[in-house]
Amino acid sequence: MAYTTIDDAAQHFNTVLFTGDIQDSDGTGHDQAVTGVGFQPDWIWHKCRSHANQHMIVDSVRGTGGSPTQMLFLSAQDNENEKNSNSNGAIESIDSDGFTVTAGNDSSSKSNNAGANGRTYVDWCWKAGGGSTSSDSNGDITSTVSVNTTAGFSIVSYTGNNTNDASIGHGLGVAPNWIIIKNRDYTGADWQIGADQIGWTKYLEFNTTNAAATDNKFYDKEPTSTVFYTAADRAMNSNGEKHIAYCFAEKKGYSKFGKYTGNGSSDDGPFVFTGFRPAWLMIKEIDGSDVWAMYDNKRIGYNTANYTLEADGGGAEGTATGRMHLLSNGFKITYNWTPINTSGQSYFYMAFAESPFVNSNKVPTNAR
Repeated sequence: MAYTTIDDAAQHFNTVLFTGDIQDSDGTGHDQAVTGVGFQPDWIWHKCRSHANQHMIVDSVRGTGGSPTQMLFLSAQDNENEKNSNSNGAIESIDSDGFTVTAGNDSSSKSNNAGANGRTYVDWCWKAGGGSTSSDSNGDITSTVSVNTTAGFSIVSYTGNNTNDASIGHGLGVAPNWIIIKNRDYTGADWQIGADQIGWTKYLEFNTTNAAATDNKFYDKEPTSTVFYTAADRAMNSNGEKHIAYCFAEKKGYSKFGKYTGNGSSDDGPFVFTGFRPAWLMIKEIDGSDVWAMYDNKRIGYNTANYTLEADGGGAEGTATGRMHLLSNGFKITYNWTPINTSGQSYFYMAFAESPFVNSNKVPTNAR
């Protein structure tokens, strides 16, 4: 049996970097096309690196462009409708090889959120169904899904019914290992995360640094190969309100969602085997109130200069070096920074591949 079925991870996930160039010399704005993704992205996670701007989330199920209401801010409780009043630019469209950012209405601060002149940006892009969707009636609530079963990723849109033990179809064909859910209509809803590694009796919040809390938001039930479960909860399953879920199932050689224990060492921290060279890595302390630390292979992308962003906040990129090594078969921590390496603390991580440690032809990947 082959080690992996995904030799070219960049067909399913890719990171692109760009510098904003959206203001003309006369102060007017223009659209800026960002290309080089390699596919039409279905989920775009957008962040300014050089300045403190919000993380923005766009997906093809909620729309492929033309309205700021298709944006959600990750580090906030905002609903998507609040973006109607946004004057600082948006991701205007999802394109065949990337996306287009558009200028804001305010000529004095062109597109600060999306592509302001001279500011640097990172966009993490995932492929789901390539823009196509289907109806999934496996659960109590019929959902609309865009699915990439090869890479174990689906985007799920549904309208809540405010009932406990409500099941919702995810389309993956295997049980998801972690799920992100956001109420699209309600301003006061936190981003909810459930995962195998924290147990489905607990949850984390993307937009806060809170430790994992015990609650029945996922109705204390593990997802199955067809559905996941929610309680009658405003953030997860509010009657008549729209919700969006991003579901991930681990795929050998491409994605790994696991847990490790910190040792507090300032130079010889934990090594975590993933089975591939990570292209993207996010870490959260499970029982402590620490930030969601994010790394990738493009910013700057060589050891040990792998810079940090924090998913729960809109701050600029941290440029401290020496914290993280992205290796051919996993990652090695070389710092005692509390969000990634406190002695005795448990950490939850999510990683996607640049290339597998061994490909389907049994050829090893070169080390960095």
